[in-house]
Amino acid sequence: MFSIRNIIKRYNGRAVLDDVSFTAEDRKITYILGTSGSGKSTLLKTMIGAIKPDAGEILFGDMDITKQTERGLDPYRRKIGMLFQQGALINYLNVFDNIALPMREHTTLDENIIKIMVKMKLELVGLRDFEELMPSQLSGGMQKRVALARALALDPAIIFFDEPTSGLDPIGRSVITKLIADLNRLMGISCIVVSHAVEEALRTADRIVILYRGKVIAEGTPQEIRQSPDALVQQFITGNVEGPIAFRASSKDFGEDLLVG
Repeated sequence: MFSIRNIIKRYNGRAVLDDVSFTAEDRKITYILGTSGSGKSTLLKTMIGAIKPDAGEILFGDMDITKQTERGLDPYRRKIGMLFQQGALINYLNVFDNIALPMREHTTLDENIIKIMVKMKLELVGLRDFEELMPSQLSGGMQKRVALARALALDPAIIFFDEPTSGLDPIGRSVITKLIADLNRLMGISCIVVSHAVEEALRTADRIVILYRGKVIAEGTPQEIRQSPDALVQQFITGNVEGPIAFRASSKDFGEDLLVG
């Protein structure tokens, strides 16, 4: 489905993505893991066409999305859904209208059909009786479930998830993780998940990609990741403080830095 080839993205001369290559397979769950600042969010933005890399290509089938204009990306974007980290619901629209919005904007469906479709999407996420509530009346976990229903509005082939379980209690995390698995196993939707949640990835993913300082340091099945001999990979998946991933990120000597100026 997705073939990411030699992607490079620089900000202020620093390579946030440095020759990143991997494959995300059709009808599979792919987790992209990494430390904070490893380039996960930038990679996600390139994969949905929000930003263009400085080099490399992202192939969706035969389409290189990095070469498309905004209008040229429209057919691709109709095939994808996006669950943002904070849900990104529109505060002045109720639950029903948030989910109906993509259908009203991108289809010519009759309003009665839209009403049925919204109820179907809410049933999928277990919130069918919440149509009239405003986002401010929902818990964080419920907001993410409504946002997922909205991401499903146009029946996408792929859904991208940006930190879908961050900020949730253990039950809320389990609910979202189960929904991701159900969407994939029962409906055949390809899921690409950017996350810090190592254990969720090891339980749920078909394939895991680990980034560190803009580079892919590991790619494989959960079993292959668990058995990786790479010290970086083992430190990341175990959460060990001691290891090659340093707590301090500065490249300067502390004493010299204090004396500058």
